[in-house]
Amino acid sequence: METKWLEDFVSLAETRSFSRSAQLRHVTQPAFSRRIQALEAWAGTDLVDRSSYPTRLTTAGETLYAQSLEMLQALQSTRAMLRGHVSAGQDVIEFAVPHSLAFTFFPAWVTTLREKFGPIKSRLIALNVHDAVMRLVEGNCDLLIAFHHASQPLQLDAERYEMVVLGQEVLAPYAKPDVDGAPLFRLPGRSAALLPYLGYAPGAYLGRVVDLILKQSSVPIHLDRVYETDMAEGLKAMALEGHGVAFLPLSAVKKELRAKKLVSAIPAGVTGLEMAMEIRAYREKPQGKVAPKGSAQALWDFLLKQKQG
Repeated sequence: METKWLEDFVSLAETRSFSRSAQLRHVTQPAFSRRIQALEAWAGTDLVDRSSYPTRLTTAGETLYAQSLEMLQALQSTRAMLRGHVSAGQDVIEFAVPHSLAFTFFPAWVTTLREKFGPIKSRLIALNVHDAVMRLVEGNCDLLIAFHHASQPLQLDAERYEMVVLGQEVLAPYAKPDVDGAPLFRLPGRSAALLPYLGYAPGAYLGRVVDLILKQSSVPIHLDRVYETDMAEGLKAMALEGHGVAFLPLSAVKKELRAKKLVSAIPAGVTGLEMAMEIRAYREKPQGKVAPKGSAQALWDFLLKQKQG
């Protein structure tokens, strides 16, 4: 039996919806259902009455729900106590950060923190967006830093998690310049001459934002996907070699723009081919006896004060 099965079950008991709980637990609904079934197999009895809507727990399910709350709280408390025995590294703040922000925003942000907040010891865990979110959900980091756009919100329960805005980011198309400084590939392209497109892999957060940009464009965009990867840095490397046009965060290309190694692929007079996003920090709200790490709490208080100021 895995702890996450109990967490899934508690979520289902509280939402009474497989689809909603799957969203909150950041898994597909079929995967979520399989985990509930695995818990039932372990328990040796049905825990959920699937004949009713909204979903209801069976008598055995009600019993396990009450026990699960106690067990999970006990595990969290025990974990906090064990961490309290570890003197080394207690002042290290653990950040879960998507790759794109880990390479671009995070280093400059830490520099600013050291100037305004003071010395900070940090451990960076660079992941894809889904795994970074799961790191927070499973209690394996102090803070999550991630992009936010209203069309693509992270499925984090506002009752359990809180956030603060750290800054802004702009996603826009860039390409290598020719000898005259003009982009080798300029949007929107033509149906008879598709532009080579360097895209994000299916499911990537920035890829979904790019899809929204293309969908909302006032002019048809003609692209031929010739390469894809999860990471913005990978797309940038390909764009620098002249392999096509890529939508990249501004923070990822500032140096290349200054050095004129990349230029905007948006034609003059055309708007709507870029998208502004927020950069947010998230944490789990302090609950009961499980207090946040002192250094992480001090940083959070500072970030809130900055926002209010």
